[in-house]
Amino acid sequence: MSRICQLTGKKAITGNNVSHSNARTKRKFYPNLQEKRFFVPELGIWVKLKVSTSAIRTINKKGIYNFIQEVEKKQGYKIA
Repeated sequence: MSRICQLTGKKAITGNNVSHSNARTKRKFYPNLQEKRFFVPELGIWVKLKVSTSAIRTINKKGIYNFIQEVEKKQGYKIA
């Protein structure tokens, strides 16, 4: 499965490893993703999502149902 947050769309970005001699080699910075189940009380279902920890914080703040609705409106397709 890809390392992309299903709600925010966060994915790996590229950068450099920089050694002591200042030699640079390519590397990737991966987002902190967690696979988590959320209960959506408005729908009465459990939803299993691969989300970034920043998305989990936003879900705790706004609520899963409101956050999913915002994302669906922004992306143009249904998630749950």
